[in-house]
Amino acid sequence: MKVHVDLCLIPMGGDVSVSSEIAVCQQIFKAAGLSHQLHAFGTNIEGEWDEVMAAVKACHQQVHQMGRARVTSTLKVGTRTDREQSLEDKVESVTARL
Repeated sequence: MKVHVDLCLIPMGGDVSVSSEIAVCQQIFKAAGLSHQLHAFGTNIEGEWDEVMAAVKACHQQVHQMGRARVTSTLKVGTRTDREQSLEDKVESVTARL
């Protein structure tokens, strides 16, 4: 099943900056072959359910290996069965009306 996810991953403890950890997650998504778009408060990811969830798990594991004792994530997950729609399609649908 195809899924769109909005992931906000928050490493806790340690340095205030989280850019190193977020960059590692971006590399995980790229290596997994997932379409993804970084934004100011998270990342939109699209792909097959199991592949996306495996990448989210890999992010948590890698951030823990980087020394963060706690990692909190919020996920918004969307699926649809009536037609295929990419992240870009969703954005274009709105911008076309502006």
